[in-house]
Amino acid sequence: MGQEESHSEEMDLAQIQDLCIIFMKECPSGALHLHEFKRIFGVPSSSEEESLYIETLFHSFDTNQDNALDFIEYVAALNLILRGNIEDRLKWSFKLYDKDGNGRLDRREVKRIIRILYKIKFQKTNVNSMTPSQICDRIFELVDQNADGQITLSEFMEGAQKDEWLMNLLKLDVDAKGWVIQNCGKTS
Repeated sequence: MGQEESHSEEMDLAQIQDLCIIFMKECPSGALHLHEFKRIFGVPSSSEEESLYIETLFHSFDTNQDNALDFIEYVAALNLILRGNIEDRLKWSFKLYDKDGNGRLDRREVKRIIRILYKIKFQKTNVNSMTPSQICDRIFELVDQNADGQITLSEFMEGAQKDEWLMNLLKLDVDAKGWVIQNCGKTS
């Protein structure tokens, strides 16, 4: 489920090259800092939710945790977001949720991301009548197999791939391609 869609939505090489040119133009030093990352993706300073989301994305890509993305980290991030398979994107999504890095998701971590996504995506489209707390509860009902109040990576992966509602929900943050294409290069 989902992989056929992933292949049909792949970004072409010219678009990736354009994004790399933007990196070189915006970051001649070879290091992309958070404020530059926000500027490249056109995140307005007035949007707290989008700002928090882009900060979370930035830190998930900063693999050496030096508060800057070098060109390799930037290209790896683009490859994951724009061309990665569904399993890799789900693993990345889990990492976004797992704020404390302990390999397990608790309700606080899940609600944090759901609230951000809810404000960015759901309130603008009125697609979902559930509150962030209800969404979180449903995720735990579907995924927390041993009902211990924590979700492991394997529970997360299995649950997402078994349940269409959950997979569609997670696509809001694991398939950020549309958001990247729409926002990359905007000026604030």
